[in-house]
Amino acid sequence: MTTYHLIGIKGTGMSALAQILYDSGEIVQGSDVEKHFFTEDALMEKNIPILPFSKENIKAEYTIIAGNAFSDEHEEIQEAKRLGCKFYRYHDFLGDWLKQFRSIAITGSHGKTSTTGLLAHVLNEAFPISHLIGDGTGKGHVDSEYFVFEACEYRRHFLSYEPDYAIMTNIDFDHPDYFTSIDDVFSAFQDMADRVKKGIIACGDDEYLQRITAKVPVLYYGLEAGNDFQAQNIKITGEGTEFDVFVRNTYYDTFLIPMFGDHHILNALSVITLCHYEGLSAADIKKLSTFGGVKRRFSEKTVGNQVIIDDYAHHPKEIRATIQSARQKYPNKEIIAIFQPHTFTRTKTFLQEFADSLKGADYVYLCEIFGSAREEAGKLTITDLQKLIEGCEILDIEETKVLEKHEDSVLIFMGAGDIQKFIEAYKPEMKASIINE
Repeated sequence: MTTYHLIGIKGTGMSALAQILYDSGEIVQGSDVEKHFFTEDALMEKNIPILPFSKENIKAEYTIIAGNAFSDEHEEIQEAKRLGCKFYRYHDFLGDWLKQFRSIAITGSHGKTSTTGLLAHVLNEAFPISHLIGDGTGKGHVDSEYFVFEACEYRRHFLSYEPDYAIMTNIDFDHPDYFTSIDDVFSAFQDMADRVKKGIIACGDDEYLQRITAKVPVLYYGLEAGNDFQAQNIKITGEGTEFDVFVRNTYYDTFLIPMFGDHHILNALSVITLCHYEGLSAADIKKLSTFGGVKRRFSEKTVGNQVIIDDYAHHPKEIRATIQSARQKYPNKEIIAIFQPHTFTRTKTFLQEFADSLKGADYVYLCEIFGSAREEAGKLTITDLQKLIEGCEILDIEETKVLEKHEDSVLIFMGAGDIQKFIEAYKPEMKASIINE
């Protein structure tokens, strides 16, 4: 029996994969930097060893899985190749692993993680399943009927997969360090569609997804007329959002989700469409109402009269959606945005769009740009964004007490970098309740 050694085991996808392998009865270990990441808590609960990087970690009989963030020059990768170990990149291994299940890939420029978590929750209530969510959550089961997994488009990694089904949430221009244009992004998604074996569930409100062609059935969902599955009669309640679903203009049932915002309705519609297609009953699908959310997606905690929210939003459309959710859930509170841009390339590309989306908040604080290891710091600084947002402030991590003046407010900390350190600097007790929950 081989030992699976994961290089970069604290990555969100890698951590989830390690948990799946462990739950499936495999021997698992991994290596990473010593800095704490929220993804390692689940690994520690399962007693999965996490080692510091060293070529001594590699044995000839091991199966090595390397995270995509690590180059072939990494000492452990070089040692694995020297010893002739069975070696995979993360996406290549996942592509092989999923072939033993009825697989459902969830992909899109935005909403992948939340939708994957939502679908996994509903299916898990009805069947034994395995799932891999991009918030570092993974679960394996030896009798899985489905394998639900998040499929990332970055560097076209999702083309390593040939899923039975694919949910496509949207197509938007992002990752400007790799994709050259929206047409380049569309091309990647079209190539992905060509690899799907049984059916595609796509958002019909998205103009690019309407252009997708496929050899398998394509079912469209959305808020607009003409979709196969459409949400109507949307109501905001104290428990969340309620809406009626019509299947090809015929009333199907009424559903409640414990979230707010149009993007969450769309995510739920995609899950309803897939589950209906697979023959689940409406009663089973209504387990949507008990979904507890995923990590770093509108994770919230009330402290006094303030609501502290930790969210992964790092694209202008995601910022708008997160602010909309906060306004719908807390209509009588001031909405404060604390935003940390992620990567210089993305910040430069969407500078005006970031400014426009943040203006939806009542007040804005900006944190220094979080640079990526895959890019060089440019001449751009956070003041370039500040100039486009009247009245906003730059938040220094040593001066977070300034947030106390917003007494009856929702503080939304947004970013894909290390925005959590600003939450912890402001309210140290938040580390356990939000960051690692």
